[in-house]
Amino acid sequence: MNYQEEMKRLRDELNEHGYRYYVQDAPTISDFEYDRMLRRLEDLEREHPEEITPDSPTQRVGGPALSQFESVEHPVPLESLQDVFNADEVREFLDRLHDTLPHAEYSVEPKVDGLSVALEYRDGVFVRGATRGDGRVGEDVTENLRTVRSIPMALPEKLPRLIVRGEVYMSRKVFEEINAQREIEGKPLMANPRNAAAGSLRQLDPKIAAQRRLDIAVFNLQLAEGREFSSHTETIDYLASQNFKVIPHARLCTADDIQREIERLGDERMAFPYDIDGAVIKVNDLHERTVLGSTAKCPKWAIAYKYPPEKKPSLLKDIVVQVGRTGVLTPKAVLEPVRLAGTTVTYATLHNQDFITEKDIRIGDTVIVQKAGEIIPEIVEVVVDKRPDGTVPFRLPDRCPVCGAAVSRDPDGAAIRCTGAECPAQRLRNLTHFASRNAMDIDGLGPAVLNQLIECGLVKTAADLYTLQSQDIAQLDRMGEKSAQNVVAAIAASKENDLWRLINALGIRQVGDKAAKVLASHFGTFDALSEASVEELTAIDDVGPITADYIRRWMDDPQSRDLMERLRAVGVNMTCKEEVLDNRFAGMTFVLTGALERFTREEAGEMIEKRGGKSAGSVSKKTTYVVAGENAGSKLRKAQELGIPVLTEDEFLTMLQ
Repeated sequence: MNYQEEMKRLRDELNEHGYRYYVQDAPTISDFEYDRMLRRLEDLEREHPEEITPDSPTQRVGGPALSQFESVEHPVPLESLQDVFNADEVREFLDRLHDTLPHAEYSVEPKVDGLSVALEYRDGVFVRGATRGDGRVGEDVTENLRTVRSIPMALPEKLPRLIVRGEVYMSRKVFEEINAQREIEGKPLMANPRNAAAGSLRQLDPKIAAQRRLDIAVFNLQLAEGREFSSHTETIDYLASQNFKVIPHARLCTADDIQREIERLGDERMAFPYDIDGAVIKVNDLHERTVLGSTAKCPKWAIAYKYPPEKKPSLLKDIVVQVGRTGVLTPKAVLEPVRLAGTTVTYATLHNQDFITEKDIRIGDTVIVQKAGEIIPEIVEVVVDKRPDGTVPFRLPDRCPVCGAAVSRDPDGAAIRCTGAECPAQRLRNLTHFASRNAMDIDGLGPAVLNQLIECGLVKTAADLYTLQSQDIAQLDRMGEKSAQNVVAAIAASKENDLWRLINALGIRQVGDKAAKVLASHFGTFDALSEASVEELTAIDDVGPITADYIRRWMDDPQSRDLMERLRAVGVNMTCKEEVLDNRFAGMTFVLTGALERFTREEAGEMIEKRGGKSAGSVSKKTTYVVAGENAGSKLRKAQELGIPVLTEDEFLTMLQ
């Protein structure tokens, strides 16, 4: 077998196994075997790049990051549906159709809550994908859609042209996993799966979209050159035969059965892996659809029934306060069990103190509960008439219920946080940040390893990392003796890091790597920083009163002092080593954008800072220069709008020399 035949065989087999895994949920080989075949194909493609095809599974990572999306005109409009909200409006729709179509059949399908897209295939190969947009013009998101594993890159039947419509969504399981990771990293949580899917699909960098593990449900055939169909169900069966992941749970009904089917889907919707916000009722016969036609906005042959959020009363038995991984105190209502949207609810979110105060929620109240976005139970109102005597307004505690440290309210929001540097509730998040690349940069100490160390009782604070032995780490899952030795060596090496890395690693609010560098350079030692007053801190450029107050509070906390003494005892460096070459860039602010050839943007930023300048992440009127590499995007445009000088990489190098 020559290399071309082997590459084709590998592509075909990998695509078939991908279909079984991502669409049928019935894999027939192990992940190890799949990865082995994929690596072999990658090796062959590196040797013979001219043989890479668009349908190769290696192309799932998507292309390079874009500066913007191109517009796409849909050959067949992606129409929106008329919404209805009750059984009477469903009956009115059916009555309107009865005179023209007395014996019509209808397909009733779940309405997946995601982002509608069109997928186009030429000669059986995926060539373009676009968002719905206004129905006639959308955005080209082809590279992002390549990362959706359930979208086939090649079809068994090679029609000249095929266009299908589907709903891209994020499953509840993936949504929860991503939010859990974002909480550990201290990033804002995504609001709901629908917004998460839409935001992921519109990322300019396809690699970010690939990390979001999106899925799709194909629900309509828009165009099929060389094929004729008589009914909607026939088209869905055909698309399933072409390896598409088609809309599940659809049923064919008469007009008399539709309301029962709507109710059945509503009762079962929490069992689906994705959110649905309604049921779609469509005429099944394609010729009858043509007879009915469309209005200027919607087809006359279909409607979308929207499920109202179910609300029920319950007794608020207690309010418990939890501490999240970022230290935020979150109140949670303990309810008398109540059945909502197919599940039994015993807890509901209370968001924060402002929410409780605004609604005057008290323990002992009868409250009305609903599921926000069909996922999270929440209290929407209090039935004041049923309030018993003796209830009192609820206030969050002024000390952390987990570690006893003082709590503080964010000056720019409603969150109340624990300030404890060694709080067990924040342990994983704090340690993950401590070991991260821009902090102590300890290679091999990711969240998975740290979580195991915590669960084994080997690590409670960052100082405990420096007492670990290789045999402690070697016993963990997926860790051998060599890997354990490498981690221990990386931990030991981190003791010699510059002071700014340690300051950043401590996780003081509003003190990131840039502020940490300024503080390290100004004070020289951690002891000097720890003794600085708020006035001394605010005298430094880029340190405002809020940041200064956070630093001072952190330094004064007993848990912080204990942590720093333990880090000092194990030999962690607490002095500034950063070499300042000269002050030629003093008072200047640079913004780096695009891809630089000779060094990374991080390296360029360090060069600027070693010469007394500042490297910023966004362009403003205070920016002195913008250094623009290849594929520079919005930052370059903003600099041009503001009239800020733009340097090429060569011009920047000249300034450095």
